[in-house]
Amino acid sequence: MEIYGAYGKYLPEIKNEIMHKISELSHQIEKRDEEKLYEHLSGRVKQEESMIEKCQRKGLDLTPRSALNDCKDAIGIRVVCNFIDDIYKLVGLLKKQDWCDVIKEKDYVSKSKPNGYRSYHLIIKFNTSYPDINGHVSGDYYAEIQLRTIAMDSWASLEHELKYKHNIKNPEQIGNELKRCADQLASCDVQMQTIRQVIREYD
Repeated sequence: MEIYGAYGKYLPEIKNEIMHKISELSHQIEKRDEEKLYEHLSGRVKQEESMIEKCQRKGLDLTPRSALNDCKDAIGIRVVCNFIDDIYKLVGLLKKQDWCDVIKEKDYVSKSKPNGYRSYHLIIKFNTSYPDINGHVSGDYYAEIQLRTIAMDSWASLEHELKYKHNIKNPEQIGNELKRCADQLASCDVQMQTIRQVIREYD
């Protein structure tokens, strides 16, 4: 089943356009401030099987409208920053851009999820040259942007692996260990941020 319908062929191009915009923004800041906004930038289009499963889980019809308008994360962008302040700096800059509108945000950096997950999530609306599900010639598409530090990203990758491994013994024990690890990494991120601020005070 092609959950994205005729619009699926546009999604990789739209993903690349958004990533290019973020890359350009970083280059502008690097020229001005002589520092990078992020360390890594990656993107993906959610696989059809994953989107079908999500629509079913949310009780949505298995249609392109559900996949592209209701779920809003068919396109995913991940930005991995060096420091916590870089996340908030980039979030602030994205809110000021004329090429996208931030329509939803969740700050799991300052207030993590119960399992220790930390990340900053944005849902943006991006106007394109492609037709959309609402019949517009220059259509609007949605994308989710996740911003993390390197430590947050490493932890999330490990937690994701645990989530999809169903034959692991003692998953609760491992989950508890992951939570302790998340707390330690959060403390490390704060310490690293503090050290950078001290260094800059003497610069």
